[in-house]
Amino acid sequence: MLTCRKASRVRPKSLRLLAALVIVAFVGTGPSHLRTTARAQNLEVDLALVLAVDVSWSVDLNEFMLQMNGLANAFRQEQIHDAIKNGPHGKIAVSSIQWSDETHQILNIPWTIVDSPQSALAFADTLQRAQRKLAEGGTSIGAALAFATKVLKSAPVRATRRVIDLSSDGRNNRGPSERKMRDLIAAQGITINGLAILNEWPTLDKYFERNVIGGPYHFVVPSNDYAAFSDAIYRKLLQEITGPGIS
Repeated sequence: MLTCRKASRVRPKSLRLLAALVIVAFVGTGPSHLRTTARAQNLEVDLALVLAVDVSWSVDLNEFMLQMNGLANAFRQEQIHDAIKNGPHGKIAVSSIQWSDETHQILNIPWTIVDSPQSALAFADTLQRAQRKLAEGGTSIGAALAFATKVLKSAPVRATRRVIDLSSDGRNNRGPSERKMRDLIAAQGITINGLAILNEWPTLDKYFERNVIGGPYHFVVPSNDYAAFSDAIYRKLLQEITGPGIS
């Protein structure tokens, strides 16, 4: 989990060395992961995207797998590959978190560059292999947004757009106010988009519109149930990657 400590009496060279070590430790390993601070400092991307996956009490193991399989299937689609390629920089950075109540959030897939069909397919495989890492808990959308923002700000890239993609089938019932957190995050120029799964709350998309989504060009996509998640997340990701102006 991300933590921050206040530094004192640390020389600039030591700070740069520490930053490099933190980035290397945070982003992990693998051919698509950002592994060096030198590469990260020079890398510009069209989009830095945090996929925030709900693993609260209302989400059973099968529903979790439907979410991850839906995300994986989206990154296997040619239209997604084309949308990434057609951006000004031709690349995006993506990470994934799991969240439930106010004390349970975790980064489960570190920052990964997707800049080709091959890297998109590799990321899809990573998504599909991802295991549930948190115990079930309440639904703290406010805390999930706060954690996703920390992850987003830690991205070792320069991004034209910064987006939190939050999926859930429930309303905030733990922790900080989701509306206040939304307003704080949106004021920083960060976009929060929502995918509302309507199996528990038939009007959850309206709740998302009032309380959760915000920032530049925000939007919500409804999914009638988990079986429809794959199509909904594909449409949502396509719109997020393409950026403002897609219908």
